[in-house]
Amino acid sequence: MNYAIILSGGTGTRLGLEIPKQYYEVNNNPIIRYVIETMEQSDVVDGIVMVTAQEWQEYVQAQISVPEKFLGFALPGESRQLSIYNGLCFLRDHLEQQSRGDYDDNIVLIQDAARPNTSLELVERCFALEKDVDGVMPVLPMKDTVYLSEDGKQVSHLLERKQIFAGQAPESFRLGKYLKANEALLPDKILQINGSTEPAILSGMHIQMIPGDEQNYKITTENDLKKFVDEKK
Repeated sequence: MNYAIILSGGTGTRLGLEIPKQYYEVNNNPIIRYVIETMEQSDVVDGIVMVTAQEWQEYVQAQISVPEKFLGFALPGESRQLSIYNGLCFLRDHLEQQSRGDYDDNIVLIQDAARPNTSLELVERCFALEKDVDGVMPVLPMKDTVYLSEDGKQVSHLLERKQIFAGQAPESFRLGKYLKANEALLPDKILQINGSTEPAILSGMHIQMIPGDEQNYKITTENDLKKFVDEKK
């Protein structure tokens, strides 16, 4: 079985909006609606878990149009990775309650609520794990020359551009192994994690890279938001 965890726990207003960016309406729909809709429309997604702050759960539930796919809400954690862990624990508990205790080879997809252009095709490719693969991460090649600076003031090392990739969400993992990889980082190391795939790499999971999509950008800056608004006009 295949499941999606959508991270919608952020409450920051870095874009100068009065509400978290994932709830900002574009073309009469909140940004998160586009994300939920993709997962609802996907034939390969069997269930959806939302990681959402308590005060926004009623609003988010109103965006769900395929209730049979919606499994429930998990609460955000102190960091993004702890929010993922909370979502994983909710999914584990749900499967155990449904007498689906042997969930190790179920696949879980981690998606951002502010990444509204993720295609159905990319979601499908993320779930298409080969037998010897523990997870999949979409990546983009680096276009610019990349340098390493140890002090932030001068170049310390030259890096080989063809060996450097930018990771994207959504990323997918075998549920049992990924849950254990996150548990191994508790209670403190998990707070130092920046990307969803880091726990998997640290635990020795075999993560395959697949081609990402430049249109699958995360709305982080004002320019990102303006770009998406213009696309929806």
